[in-house]
Amino acid sequence: HSRTRDLPAVCRRADILVAATGQARMVQADWIKPGAAVIDVGVSEIDGELVGDVDFEAALGRASLITPSRRGIGPMTITMLLRNTLLAYQTRKGL
Repeated sequence: HSRTRDLPAVCRRADILVAATGQARMVQADWIKPGAAVIDVGVSEIDGELVGDVDFEAALGRASLITPSRRGIGPMTITMLLRNTLLAYQTRKGL
């Protein structure tokens, strides 16, 4: 949570860090445990540019995996929504 006491220290312990604070570039590289996987859910606009909640460029050197703030989570969300819709249909029809 964005109001967690000593948030950087909490983040540094995470093997998987999901950033969804709603504050552009809030998560700095030194908050990320070396080798952690970072999932940036946030999208904010700064000077006409869409950016995430993680300072993406700085995090590239620390995280082993990182989603781009644009086109990172959205396509997966849509894919899983469609998959679950299909599974619900198949379950209902007994297929």
